[in-house]
Amino acid sequence: MASLTNLILLPLLLLATFSPTPSLCYVSPSAARVHEGVTQTSAYHTYIVLVKPPPSGTNEEGHRRWYETFLPSSHIGESGEPRLLHSYIEVFSGFAARLTEAELDATAKKLGFVRAFPDRTLHLMTTHTPEFLGLRNGTGFWSDVGYGKGVIIGLLDTGIYATHPSFDDHGVQSPPTRWKSPCKAVRCNNKLIGANSFTGDNDSYGYVGHGTHTSSTAAGNFVTDASDHGVGTGTASGIAPGAHIAMYKVCTAEGCEESAVVAGLDAAIKDGVDVLSLSLSSLTGVSFNKDPIAIGAFSAISNGIIVVCSAGNKGPTPRSVSNTAPWLLTVAAGSVDRRFDAGVHLGNGKRMDGEAFTPVIKPTSKPYPLLYSEEHRFCQNASYGSVAGKIIVCQATTPMARYSDISRLMGHGAAGVVLFNDKATGYTIILQDFDEARVVQVTSADGIALAAYTKSSSNDAVATFTYNNTVLGVRPNPVVASFSSRGPSSVAPGVLKPDILAPGLNILAAWPSPPFKIISGTSMATPHVSGVAALIKSLHPDWSPAAIKSAILTTSNTMNNIGGSILNERHDKASAYDRGAGHVNPARAADPGLVYDLSVTDYAGYICWLLGEEGLVTIVCNSSLTCAKLPKVKDVQLNYPTLTVPLASTLFTMTRTVTNVGPADSTYAAKVNSPSSMTVHVSPETLVFSKAGEKKTFSVTVICQGVGASETFVEGSLSWVSKKHVVRSPIVAIRGAGGPAPTPSP
Repeated sequence: MASLTNLILLPLLLLATFSPTPSLCYVSPSAARVHEGVTQTSAYHTYIVLVKPPPSGTNEEGHRRWYETFLPSSHIGESGEPRLLHSYIEVFSGFAARLTEAELDATAKKLGFVRAFPDRTLHLMTTHTPEFLGLRNGTGFWSDVGYGKGVIIGLLDTGIYATHPSFDDHGVQSPPTRWKSPCKAVRCNNKLIGANSFTGDNDSYGYVGHGTHTSSTAAGNFVTDASDHGVGTGTASGIAPGAHIAMYKVCTAEGCEESAVVAGLDAAIKDGVDVLSLSLSSLTGVSFNKDPIAIGAFSAISNGIIVVCSAGNKGPTPRSVSNTAPWLLTVAAGSVDRRFDAGVHLGNGKRMDGEAFTPVIKPTSKPYPLLYSEEHRFCQNASYGSVAGKIIVCQATTPMARYSDISRLMGHGAAGVVLFNDKATGYTIILQDFDEARVVQVTSADGIALAAYTKSSSNDAVATFTYNNTVLGVRPNPVVASFSSRGPSSVAPGVLKPDILAPGLNILAAWPSPPFKIISGTSMATPHVSGVAALIKSLHPDWSPAAIKSAILTTSNTMNNIGGSILNERHDKASAYDRGAGHVNPARAADPGLVYDLSVTDYAGYICWLLGEEGLVTIVCNSSLTCAKLPKVKDVQLNYPTLTVPLASTLFTMTRTVTNVGPADSTYAAKVNSPSSMTVHVSPETLVFSKAGEKKTFSVTVICQGVGASETFVEGSLSWVSKKHVVRSPIVAIRGAGGPAPTPSP
């Protein structure tokens, strides 16, 4: 039984932290627009301004007069609208006002100013992830490739809610004439062109919702005013909204029978989909010749179909990654630069940034006492008589707190709950809908600090909550989500897995009811990459699955939105075994310059080395291929776009071949980035191409010295750099790579 990698329900938000130093907190209007992607056209803009409070005991009118001292002498703008739009007292000391950029600059210089940020009506997509990936409606690469027109994405999942507006076909062309598969859904059109069930019910309807969510993420059409109970309102869209969808229902709420998965793969190959998206995985790593996904996917790639799979939701445990066959594109999950922020304001004047699933923008009416004790630490087994009228501080025992525990606390009169992460979950806030606006989730670090404050202040510890609107540009992002499974592969450590990082935390997409829902998991990350693969396939229909994978991996981002390395859930630097090659970058992937290509024969040689003739017969449906006739290809010598070598103090040399898919006349120079313990030599150091499609082979020699006994791997990178392109590959030296083939599991 394979389990869905769907993890959780949830939303997001953000607010500024108070600081007495304006120079550290103030973001100039121009910087805000660049940072948040805002295009402003009017001379007047609305800003939320935070200031120091007036003297204690000041009434509401006094607050208003204090705020007006920060405004221009004319309290009415040129349009006749009042400058001061809102006065805040309980939320924080501050106001919302309409100001010009010059006026805001003047306000920022006044004594008592804390910080300001622009107030915006957000237009989000999925509702925001396409924009986070650099895709904007009507412009650039997305428009140039026709939003994935003509490409068919097949999804193996729980079915689909066919009448959802995400599956309307406005603007979608007719499917390719080769498509003949029946569509057994209540509504079929140019968007949803195939729907079949393999779960024994002959019903492709998606009662569970998971398949509806993944389908709309990959290729849903544009839908305005999408939100989850009013949270994250904006325009929703899949990554390839011009592509066609074919749903193969192979899972139910209980899971996915492997027999049904194989049947779905079989039908999809027969139907002739271009991309297969599988947001499912097994709970344990098994030999490829005993893994139906790996076996079925090999037939798919043999037919030119790229197969995208989830890495699994068993992180942050090392060696927990699933779907690790090298012919699969394995996707890890990360965050996006969007939050639904909720603040926890403490009685000592400090503020903690949390998140809450609520569309309201209002504070709690008054401060409430905080309660934290060992009895209540995990939100359960409590003496409920002591919780009434208090904000309970407690820790989630798993990434998802039990709804019943929170509901029980609230039912016994708790004024609210601050739910903090456990240490393993760290900075990953997996939002949950508790049907209560009074539950705020915070990070592990903030939870520890909050517990300490509550203990030290005894009966004087109090807090209020504030809820704020959706904000983009949250930093740092992306961050690898705690639940995302980690490498190396327990089955094939010589091939780097996961392959790529994509948005998978708190993703808003289509659902049967409510019509949109926020959930998390590598299930959500997978269709993002499936959509990117469809965009590339639309632009380069003759590219092989391996070429498309190479393009996605070698053009990925390794830096976050503050210019530093991508971080993990602890906010430590993420390794290649956390994030793969990097975070997916669709526009760059469409024009990679060079690709590392692989044929069925190449993979077959690898299977012969790994599993022998028995494995080849099981996995490769080609009677003309036998291990006796094929050169055995070690894992480290496979022409993979990432480079893995043994962690050893002796020289190790591997070879790779790249194909020119960029300008005919191109010259690339090798650029190595490696730690002092890893020495890398590349030969030749320059590759000169004179035509498109030309291939060049090079060697990479690696030696590692001075590596501590406790270090299991060392990481560097090789980039081929031309005037137009940077083709980057991680180099990972790991213990166990490049040795004898592992013994197949019995």
